Amino acid sequence: MKIKRITRHKIAYLNKLQFIQALLFILLFTGVSAIAQGPENPPRPAIVYVSPTQWLNFGAFYQGGFGGSVIIYANGSRSTTGSVIQVNQGYSFSPAIFEIDAEPGTLITILNGPNVTLTGSNGGTIDLTIGESDPPSPFIATATSPSRTMVRIGGTLTLGNPLASPPGNYNGTFSVTFIQP
Repeated sequence: MKIKRITRHKIAYLNKLQFIQALLFILLFTGVSAIAQGPENPPRPAIVYVSPTQWLNFGAFYQGGFGGSVIIYANGSRSTTGSVIQVNQGYSFSPAIFEIDAEPGTLITILNGPNVTLTGSNGGTIDLTIGESDPPSPFIATATSPSRTMVRIGGTLTLGNPLASPPGNYNGTFSVTFIQP
């Protein structure tokens, strides 16, 4: 009987030893895992808010006999090509302006939407191509809330001859996407 008790004691002792070894292994493994992950939660992505504050406006111009284009640059200047002539009849021209509310240091990329066909009040169409932005894409948001980072976006109107694009008011909608990777 003594042998059985010793055997039981030895078995119990071995089981305790195995338990302690397993516990040490778990503690060491958990410690390595905790060091690799770090004590902090991973950072959450910043939220970006975009507000349009000014529409893309090409102002007034005269269309010659064979058409051309009107270009509004992101810096606010305007130029024409072909038989299109700039006129100043009290109609202002300007790039589209968007206010971006994001954490300073947020990287933002602008994706221009497809070309748009604008329809005229007297019939006809004009094609609109979205232009470059200022600041150029991609850019880093710099303003601290409540201030906003201003983004200006230009565009190009392509006019046909006066029969295809008769004088009048042209309207349409374009899209730009602000992407935060």
